[in-house]
Amino acid sequence: MSKRAIIVLTAPSGAGKTTIAHRVLQAHDTLRFSVSATTREARPNETDGEDYHFMSAAAFQNQIEAGKLLEYEEVYPGQFYGTLKQEVDRSSPDAPVLLDIDVRGAANVKEIYGSEALVIFIAPPSFEVLKQRLTGRGTEDDASVQSRLQRARMEMTRSDDFDAIVVNDDLDVAVEETLAHINRFLSS
Repeated sequence: MSKRAIIVLTAPSGAGKTTIAHRVLQAHDTLRFSVSATTREARPNETDGEDYHFMSAAAFQNQIEAGKLLEYEEVYPGQFYGTLKQEVDRSSPDAPVLLDIDVRGAANVKEIYGSEALVIFIAPPSFEVLKQRLTGRGTEDDASVQSRLQRARMEMTRSDDFDAIVVNDDLDVAVEETLAHINRFLSS
């Protein structure tokens, strides 16, 4: 089996990992984005197959039973997220893959792939800033925001479990730091 090259960005919801992922993909022409699967509803600006593979709960369960998910989790009640094995299996140092996934999923990928995976934790500058970002989105009701904040508290305690931490206080700086970690990983 050939060596894989897996880059994982993980963070609490609202820390900016998806924005950083998009900027990293624009700057790195060999990097391919791994589209996660989810049972949550698509937001108005999201496209099936590009942002996520949006699935019904039954379809997601079928993927689990068929062994087609590398990792998955019920991140919020009734909302499952997971990484399709096919998205990672075709990665290599010449064709690395970028995953934008939750903290537990990132820990699972690191455990499975070890040195073939670089996991970068994107941290908000503070919990208060994270709260402002989540409420400022306007995409979720108060209960959903509170659920995300509760989960974020737990996820922020796991930041030291990963290969690198990038604080997203200034987006341009965070992107540059993330790219530096990725370039070191790919050249090693």
